Amino acid sequence: MDSETPFTSLAPPVFNGEGNHVWEARMEAHLEANDLWEAVEEDYEVPQLTDNPIVAQIRLHKDRKSRKSKARATLFSAVSAEIFVRIMTMKSAFEIWNFLKKEYEGDEKMKGMKILNLIREFKLQKMKDSETVKEYCDKLLGIANKVILLGSEFSDSRLVQKILVTLPERFETTISSLENTKDLSKISLAELMYTLQAQEQRRLMRSKGFVEGALSASV
Repeated sequence: MDSETPFTSLAPPVFNGEGNHVWEARMEAHLEANDLWEAVEEDYEVPQLTDNPIVAQIRLHKDRKSRKSKARATLFSAVSAEIFVRIMTMKSAFEIWNFLKKEYEGDEKMKGMKILNLIREFKLQKMKDSETVKEYCDKLLGIANKVILLGSEFSDSRLVQKILVTLPERFETTISSLENTKDLSKISLAELMYTLQAQEQRRLMRSKGFVEGALSASV
């Protein structure tokens, strides 16, 4: 079997200087899928082949050298032209990755400020009458995931509490029912979303039936 590193033609996400934590997470997954993450995570040396190497040594040497080259080329293709000119002289994927992290992630103080701003944004959220449960939950999850990517914890229970106290009045019956049958301090986010979406669907179906009935009566 050929031990050469597999390489997919799927294009990596392109980084333009914004949303670095999201890009890092997607890029790491892309590199892992291509079996290249090791060359980014560790700046390993590829030793010279000895005299009269065996076939296995030649393949290993070629594979490790190829991983480093492909990882570097992948990172080059995954940044905008403006960022590329800043990294094009760097010789390893390890060097490129750490430069981008330092340059765009900022120091601990900057990360702390970003987290505080996201928490503030989270606290200000309220579900709009025009939003569906899924749309609202996706918005909250998006903020929570950004906080997590910055290295801070964000529990599902916090999301559950936020949803329960910011839902519109039309969900009051469902919340009361949950309070009578469940321990809301232990209910999972998935279960809460399923319950709320089920009520939303029933409400939509009743509304649709009412409209169809009214139209039939008027004919």
